[in-house]
Amino acid sequence: MEEYSESDSDYTSYWRDWFISSRGNEYFCEIDEDYLTDRFNLTGLNTEVQYYQYALDLVTDVFDLDCDDEMRETIEKSARHLYGLVHARYIVTTRGLAKMLEKYKKADFGKCPRVMCHSHPLLPMGLSDVANSKPVKLYCGRCEDMYNPKSSRHAAIDGAYFGTSFHNILFQVYPALIPAKSAERYIPRVYGFKVHAAAALVRWQNNKRDEMRRRLRKMEVESGFKDGEDSIDENEEDEVDEDEELALEGYQGAPAGGFVQGEAENVA
Repeated sequence: MEEYSESDSDYTSYWRDWFISSRGNEYFCEIDEDYLTDRFNLTGLNTEVQYYQYALDLVTDVFDLDCDDEMRETIEKSARHLYGLVHARYIVTTRGLAKMLEKYKKADFGKCPRVMCHSHPLLPMGLSDVANSKPVKLYCGRCEDMYNPKSSRHAAIDGAYFGTSFHNILFQVYPALIPAKSAERYIPRVYGFKVHAAAALVRWQNNKRDEMRRRLRKMEVESGFKDGEDSIDENEEDEVDEDEELALEGYQGAPAGGFVQGEAENVA
């Protein structure tokens, strides 16, 4: 009996091995057989997947229906959709998070295209948990922004196959992986001098960020920024508010294209 179970396990992994190794499916991890065969984990999916039972049989390699090529193709499509929906549930389990963590460490999902993030690895995420509504996006934990996949194959993947919570749960379970936030910003310059309108906007944005940091400190909430980056003390709030108003006025009053100040001291 043990011999049969072992060979059966090897056999049932065939479709999953084929699916994971197919081009365009590099974002997916392999779902454990035990998870796929537990009906509790598949609750509600029978109403979302066409030919659900046939699709499940195909995923677990017990499919034995004699059908034509058109029917086989339809079931194959349903099997891929079923695997994606189960995948979204699996990757937030302990085992699934561990598998996705390994892919994240190897940068299998790509690296952040933002120069200031220094090629930080990305994580797949969905903008909706509803299937067939939004394609997958890539999330950078350093700049906390989203990006489109480079490959058109990856860009066509349904975002619901990863869900809207996976990337955040990963950092909750593995807090040591939370990267230091990027405080570097590109400052537009012309011949070494800052462009006034853009510089005023940057100052206003920085002041708003510092204001939020002060609020987080008062609430004793960890901001996620490195120690030493909070350059403004609580005693300087009045000065900051005045600087915010001046910066905003300078930004709103500047021409649409911006202009260059004659002296660097006036625009720094």
